[in-house]
Amino acid sequence: MIKILFFIPTLAHGGAEKVLVNLVNNMDKTKFDITVQTLFAGGVNEKFLNRDIKYKYCYKKQFRGNSKYFCLFSPEHLYKKFIKEHYDIIVSYLEGPTARITAGCTDKGTKLVSWIHVEQHTKETASYSFKNYDEAKLCYGKFDKIICVSEYVKIDFGNIFDNVKNMEVLYNTIETDQIIAKAEEPIDDYSFDKTVKTLVAVGTLKKSKGFDKLIRIHKRLLDDGFLHNIIVLGQGPEKDTLLKMISELNIKESFKLLGYNTNPYKYIKNSDMFVCSSVAEGFSTAATEALVVGTPVVTVEVSGMKEMLGKNNEYGIITENNEDALYEGIKKMLTTSGMLEDYAKRAKERGKKFSKEKTVSAAEEMFFSLVKC
Repeated sequence: MIKILFFIPTLAHGGAEKVLVNLVNNMDKTKFDITVQTLFAGGVNEKFLNRDIKYKYCYKKQFRGNSKYFCLFSPEHLYKKFIKEHYDIIVSYLEGPTARITAGCTDKGTKLVSWIHVEQHTKETASYSFKNYDEAKLCYGKFDKIICVSEYVKIDFGNIFDNVKNMEVLYNTIETDQIIAKAEEPIDDYSFDKTVKTLVAVGTLKKSKGFDKLIRIHKRLLDDGFLHNIIVLGQGPEKDTLLKMISELNIKESFKLLGYNTNPYKYIKNSDMFVCSSVAEGFSTAATEALVVGTPVVTVEVSGMKEMLGKNNEYGIITENNEDALYEGIKKMLTTSGMLEDYAKRAKERGKKFSKEKTVSAAEEMFFSLVKC
């Protein structure tokens, strides 16, 4: 049996945290002895770990400036402090602090994997949780395998760190069967207005998700006579800023922040369109979930979208990553006769590509190949 540790900063409400839980819950427990460890406890996704997954944490609560605090110590010191057991494989499941700590492993019998979830573009961004770029490059060079969630992320990461080896793309694991079942559950905190189209967006309320851009687009569409509603599912540090924008633009009745919900699928299924306005992504879990429940997708071009929706908009509409282009894409989907219905059918067909069984099997095969090396 392969003893494997997945190490991640938290099990909060983000996409990477969610797909990690999906992956470990569905791996073969007759072949893998799995532990999930977080730097900080208290994440909402902890409760979704199956009972056959061991769970541990380093600190009970998150503290301000933790990335810089960790940089006061060497990766080797932190590894000895936090990782107490021997593992055949250790996976840092996010960029940043857990990758730095995992790279401090001195056990030659342990294989190291770094899972990269988002495009980073610059050396400064990619080395934020390290002392400097040189240290980041050194640490990532110690991993036996670099897993990227899309081809775009792989190219981006390889451009930043030209010394990394054994890079591979594996798509995120989503619970397709559960998503389809949960999408049928009733909604008791929002009433859909069937006289106008409803657009939905999902994600942490942070700047990189571009929800401020979506608010301005919504206002512009209304002013141009295209009636619709938008709901956003998620919580985060930009909530007050976004609420202020909504109030100042006098769109409180048509643009709603519904907060975080453990079942976003029922809202996505009952909406007419899913919108991604992000500045950057890795491989959008929420967009994948929209395809599974058959909701048409309009998105700006970010990592993974062409792999997901096709290079020529076969399964959804991809626009340039700017406000004007996204405005035009949403308007086109809203106003072109039959387009929503057509893309709803295409979305459902495409969603079959990302089945739970395929993605879990691919990850397991990667782990098997590592221990055979």
